[in-house]
Amino acid sequence: MIPENIIQYLEGHNVPFDRRPHLRAITAQALAASLHVSGFQVAKSVILRSDDSLWICVVSAPDTVNLDRVAAVTGAKNLRLAEESEFAPLFPECEVGAEPPFGRLYGIPVVVDEHLRHAEHLLFRAGSHAEALELRFADFENVEAPLTGIIVHDRQREQLSIENDSFSLQP
Repeated sequence: MIPENIIQYLEGHNVPFDRRPHLRAITAQALAASLHVSGFQVAKSVILRSDDSLWICVVSAPDTVNLDRVAAVTGAKNLRLAEESEFAPLFPECEVGAEPPFGRLYGIPVVVDEHLRHAEHLLFRAGSHAEALELRFADFENVEAPLTGIIVHDRQREQLSIENDSFSLQP
């Protein structure tokens, strides 16, 4: 179940969203599979630690964060994956591993991979491994005002194409 503070945050900013219950899914790719959508329609939060702060990196489910690229976009020094013990206390109402990308709600800066800007709608984890939120990327961007840039490792021999608001991989 999605924590009430997340619902109130979105409603308070007049962000329309749909709740999408699904079978319990721990990974973002499993979430995509349980909802029968491409992993490129699921945005996952990856929490990084720098010398002086945490960052929420929002990338597509199949992508992996490139620390050098995140550093170039954010100016953060000595980036590494944060350990659960470093961020879990900041999301007390959320299941560990289902941290939402709403950094303004939690006082954490957000950086989004440029590839996600091509999506009209995305599915976001929002504190639960059994329910996701679907919202327009433009609404997410308006509320969060994240930094954006290409922050993932290159996709070898694949290119992202958009077909009728859904993503597919084309070799």
